[in-house]
Amino acid sequence: MGTHFKGDKDEVRTLNAFIKLTRASESVNGRLSRHLSDANLTVTQFGALEALLHLGPLNQRELGQKLLKSGGNITLVIDNLLKNGLVEKVTDPNDRRAVIISLTKKGRAFIEDLFPQHLERIKEEFSVLTSEEKEQLALICKKLGVGKENE
Repeated sequence: MGTHFKGDKDEVRTLNAFIKLTRASESVNGRLSRHLSDANLTVTQFGALEALLHLGPLNQRELGQKLLKSGGNITLVIDNLLKNGLVEKVTDPNDRRAVIISLTKKGRAFIEDLFPQHLERIKEEFSVLTSEEKEQLALICKKLGVGKENE
């Protein structure tokens, strides 16, 4: 379903592309988030665990930046992961104002088990695309994500 807006061709094309991008993203995320919900995780909690697994310990600010989340939001995410015993935090020895977040043994085992399962679901979602289409989509999304101000 496209736009019903009656603007010029470029406006209609732009709105249609935006609508399709938004619907596709929400549709895929909705299906993938069910798997995470079954594991009692939000998408952002999963993202935090995945980042810590693949990047190692990060300070809370860096983790928030990686996940594109505000300071208040990432604090809530970390607090919930702490309650579940999946992460731990320690004061950064180089900057006492900063907090380093790392996986606990329980958290590492949990995400090492969950990540491959989630990756399989992502692969299933993207199986409708060819390899070339996946590369094109990645380039287009990166270009759109960076935007004009960072050209």
